[in-house]
Amino acid sequence: MKRYDLIIVGAGPSGLSAAVEAAKRGLKVVVFDENEKPGGQLFKQIHKFFGSKEHRAKVRGFVIGQQLLEEADKEGVEVVLNATVIGLYQDHEVVVKLGDEVVHFKGDAIVIATGAAENMVTFEGWTLPGVIGAGAAQTMMNLHGIKPGKKILMLGSGNVGLVVSFQLMQCGCDVVALVDAAPRVGGYGVHAAKVARTGVPFYLSHTIVKAEGETEVTGVTIAEVDDRFQFIPGTEKHFDVDTICLAVGLSPMSQLLKMAGAKMEDNPRKGGQVPVCDEYGRTSLPGVFVAGDVSGIEEASSAMIEGRMAGIVAAEYLGYMEETDLDHQLKELDDALDGLRQGMFAPKNRGKAIETTEEGIEISKNLLKHGFVSDEEIERFPGVTHRVGVHPVMECTQNIPCNPCQDACKKGCISIGSNITSLPIVVEGSECINCGMCVASCSGQAIFLVDEDLGDGFASVTLPYEFLPLPEIGTKGKGLGRDGKVVCEAEVIQVRDVKAFDKTSLLTIKVPKEYAMKARFFQAV
Repeated sequence: MKRYDLIIVGAGPSGLSAAVEAAKRGLKVVVFDENEKPGGQLFKQIHKFFGSKEHRAKVRGFVIGQQLLEEADKEGVEVVLNATVIGLYQDHEVVVKLGDEVVHFKGDAIVIATGAAENMVTFEGWTLPGVIGAGAAQTMMNLHGIKPGKKILMLGSGNVGLVVSFQLMQCGCDVVALVDAAPRVGGYGVHAAKVARTGVPFYLSHTIVKAEGETEVTGVTIAEVDDRFQFIPGTEKHFDVDTICLAVGLSPMSQLLKMAGAKMEDNPRKGGQVPVCDEYGRTSLPGVFVAGDVSGIEEASSAMIEGRMAGIVAAEYLGYMEETDLDHQLKELDDALDGLRQGMFAPKNRGKAIETTEEGIEISKNLLKHGFVSDEEIERFPGVTHRVGVHPVMECTQNIPCNPCQDACKKGCISIGSNITSLPIVVEGSECINCGMCVASCSGQAIFLVDEDLGDGFASVTLPYEFLPLPEIGTKGKGLGRDGKVVCEAEVIQVRDVKAFDKTSLLTIKVPKEYAMKARFFQAV
């Protein structure tokens, strides 16, 4: 029976992070993963992450995955793929299915980083081909280059539903509607806003009645629900679609821990049945640690920090580092994780209806109900300013832990301050040089550069653009408002696509000056 100092189950963001930290301290580490490629969800995530520089903010998920794999390889971590762990027993014995063979391994310590599985909902026709999970759609698009469908309805307005909806459009799919039984958008407002301004309608307090079709999905009917989630007769709406995508939450994959006899709890705030553990992943089983979504559903950035914590705690448990050194390093990781757990989307605020920002500004009701901030509401947020010449307009309206815009501006035009969840402001007396770095760096695509008066009755709006093909200079089209509806004629007058922007192109469009603060997307005709 082969032995290791540390066995890690799961080669996702938390598992790889734990492996790197443990191997740095001299442990012999192996990571088992059932998939044919390592990295977990990271290689499906083509969007830029939130947080700060320490959290790998403004870096795309698949790049973070590559970075973690390179770090693991450098530290000598052994990663075994197509390896399904089917048992966790006493004395840290792990049973792994490798091809047709079942092999037993022993570890002095174990880290379980198995992540989470997609939830499903049932409705008439839910077993038809064409009803898929959001994770499956991401796998098809971002790993295999396959369109999940042509016309798609998305169920679920959490971050997964919003992000995948945008990626479906980037893939060339037509997202006909975004639907959620909840009365308000569940994910970040900036994610919702970038979907809404492309023209996708939001139907909150609605859910699916039935999927239509005999051998595959050919349509879908939704209906409004009351406060008890019962269908309201007469509110049915039909869409012709070939795909229904479900983004209705995740459940921790904690079965191995339950098998091993770890103390478990049913905790809806953490996503379901999870192991009872301390803040550093120590379970009730000595030498068995957890990290990532298996201990509670959060973002990948949090999972990576939890993985690092589990890796160094395992190292200390096995005597590879002193307790005083452990305390110092955990304090740094605590601070980093605490930053991600602040703001209105913090775990402590799950299920709460937040009415005002940390600054005391009333939350946009329209954003929560329809996915975009209305023209009347947008002016109350501090990043929305009016100046002569080109200046940043930051339509960031919620307290999200993120500050790349502050770091991106070398002229100091943008400030968030020491509190990572504060709303960004334009610094008084600063001068914007129209470099575009803030626009490209914004993980939520919520920053625009605006010149409200070009002197000829027109204005210019520079916006982030992540669709192909890129419009050429001189391309005429329509300027779309925050609601995705046409507000004016528009013409592309500049296209910037440089390496520093990391695949976020910048389009500058010319619009009538009265629409400078309204046009937020370009649609070629």
